[in-house]
Amino acid sequence: MNSPQDRLVARLRRHHFELKHVLVLFSIMVASQVLVSFVQKNSVRDFLVRAQEWYQRDSAERFANLAAISLELLLETASPAHRQSAADRRKLIQAFDIIFSQQLLLQHVEEACVLVAQGERVFAIDNGTALYRFFFENPAEPPPADMPHREATRLYRQVRGRLESTEQVCNLLEGRQTFHVFVPFVPKGEYAGAVYIKNAPDFGFVTREIITRFNQSGMVFMGMILFGMLALFFVSSYSVQERDEAQQLLFKEREAQLRERIHYQKEAQFAKRIYHTHHKAEKVMGFIKEDVRMLSTANIEEIKYRVTKYANYISRVIYDMKWYEPPVLAIRGPIFQTDLNEVLRFIVEHICLRLTRQSEEFRFEMDLDPALPPVQVNEFVVWEIFEPLLQNALDHSGDGRITITVRTRFEAATGVACVVIANNGRPILPELLETNEHGIKRLFLENISTKGNGLHSGYGCYLAYEISKQRCGWDLDAENLPGGGCQFTLRIPPA
Repeated sequence: MNSPQDRLVARLRRHHFELKHVLVLFSIMVASQVLVSFVQKNSVRDFLVRAQEWYQRDSAERFANLAAISLELLLETASPAHRQSAADRRKLIQAFDIIFSQQLLLQHVEEACVLVAQGERVFAIDNGTALYRFFFENPAEPPPADMPHREATRLYRQVRGRLESTEQVCNLLEGRQTFHVFVPFVPKGEYAGAVYIKNAPDFGFVTREIITRFNQSGMVFMGMILFGMLALFFVSSYSVQERDEAQQLLFKEREAQLRERIHYQKEAQFAKRIYHTHHKAEKVMGFIKEDVRMLSTANIEEIKYRVTKYANYISRVIYDMKWYEPPVLAIRGPIFQTDLNEVLRFIVEHICLRLTRQSEEFRFEMDLDPALPPVQVNEFVVWEIFEPLLQNALDHSGDGRITITVRTRFEAATGVACVVIANNGRPILPELLETNEHGIKRLFLENISTKGNGLHSGYGCYLAYEISKQRCGWDLDAENLPGGGCQFTLRIPPA
């Protein structure tokens, strides 16, 4: 996987083909194919034109040379003995006519004649009678030709000198495919003129046929590219669909595992919370028994109020045992109008100060703001938040005369209520104030306690933090004070 090829393949595997990718690739390949076809077609057309020109020229010269040789052989074989009778004369003239007519019968031969000159005068001979009379009877004045041959005589005057001096075939091209071929006419080895052939061979149909086949091949090739790209698209789409289905199944299985893990975590948290509150309930039940024993006519109203609070707390504990995730309506709502000052005062006076030893070692200072508005949270849920924080101040502030300050403030400008529980005892260990990757201080994590990693320790601050954050939407923080001691701060946003 470290080679460049492996990295390229791994990078491509992260992407899958979509229809737009196929269309882009197809457009690029079609444009490339059109460009290549255009270049190849022009190259093939140029090659065919040059090959056609060469073949046309060679073909025209061959026809003219064959006619010249045929006429020369007839003239050389026509001895005076063969020209005595009229029948021999007629046969010879007929042979000349056949040679002339055969040339005109050939495809693309437009004109054929023998060009002779008398001084500056040029005569065109295109029939056997005229040729016979010129060579055997009256060479000074041949009879007129069947065709005017004006262009042939004009061109002959231009090339006459070269033909006489070189006695080689002269070929003049008119336009792209009309050839004027002059073959030296030298019967018996003596230059007598030239055999003229005007030939216009047309092989354009060959070029057109080849180009047409080439275009058809290009269209077939482009069609094959299109079908190939479509096949690639369908194969890729099918693969991606299979992968997505596998991922979906994996996600569902992962979701089920997470649900199961969350369920187990909630059950575990529920068991720990019940254990912790059950322990508190046992202590409260002891207070109830003690109050019942102290019941008298003088304190019956006071005992009644206190026992009622205790009993409601026990009822809340029993209710919580039924749910590891209580409904929201049982936690907060407009029906709840809890006075935080009253809750704090009751917990301090009737929970924290009921133990004689603690009342002698600890001193509480209550600085409660009467402007603090009630909160829409169940009173005993608030109790579950405050009681562990106050108990933490009692258990972890150290020995000696400790002052625990309970202070409430209401910020009218922002509507935020603030509850502070501070002490001047032992500060919190610095490592417990460090935050984890979720921004939560270790003090508020489960099983984190200055008592060590006991199985049933470290629940108080953890439960206070979880209930205040998750169920009430409050903000709970802890910090050490500059002059010693520490404090917990609860910030309660407006409802």
